Amino acid sequence: MPTCPAGHSSGADDYCDVCGTRMTGPTVSSILAAPGSGAGNGAATAAPPAAGSGEACPDCATPRTGRFCEGCGYDFAVGAGRSGATGPVRTGPAPASESSVPSVPSVPSVPSGPSGPSDEPATGRWGASGSGATKPAAWTAIVNADRDYYETVLRQNEANSAFTFPPYCPERRIPLDRPQVRIGRRSVSQGTVPEIDLSEPPEDPGASHTHAVLLSRPDGTVSLVDPGSTNGTTVNGSEEPIPVNVEVPMRDGDRIHIGVWTTITLRKG
Repeated sequence: MPTCPAGHSSGADDYCDVCGTRMTGPTVSSILAAPGSGAGNGAATAAPPAAGSGEACPDCATPRTGRFCEGCGYDFAVGAGRSGATGPVRTGPAPASESSVPSVPSVPSVPSGPSGPSDEPATGRWGASGSGATKPAAWTAIVNADRDYYETVLRQNEANSAFTFPPYCPERRIPLDRPQVRIGRRSVSQGTVPEIDLSEPPEDPGASHTHAVLLSRPDGTVSLVDPGSTNGTTVNGSEEPIPVNVEVPMRDGDRIHIGVWTTITLRKG
């Protein structure tokens, strides 16, 4: 199995399945890490080991580095993964060490009145009682290839010119209609597809497979978490990456910068 420049074993030979680093040619982590720049310092520094370091994710077996699994977005804090429609599908029995999570029976609708949405914790699922439907989105993520952000990346290190800004990248609008919306690149070997998939053409080579996670709260607020991406995540033009595994509150109009050219603008309503 090939090994990426960061030392991870990868099932793919183009980008590392664990951290998203390019397997051959100029590595994104070395290129984006400009000497003396805030973004480079944050990008090149590995996430500090978290409690339970070395524990394997029960969904995809990726070693744990923090609260969220970098491979599939599994939340170790509450023992909740993604639904089968958007996350990895288990092909065998769960490990003996995994805590058993009892299923919650559906609550039938009451005929005498309209059924309303049931709010579970932010790492669970939201849906109409007994239906499994997603909660109507109050926020939207607008994904673009950002020329200004790309120029900032180029100024950090002249070697960044190895990555050419895409001549055509249509705007995408992704509703934040579930408690967790992952941002990253899909992994064929692990069977994971993030809700905001930056591997769709044109693929952003600087994004990890699970680069960041947007958490929607029952009170209508949204926060951003970087679970330990290779190149870090910045906000609103700052060159200083946000802290790893720390929730950062988001506001209407905030801009999230990821990879070489991706900017995601959050809009409420």
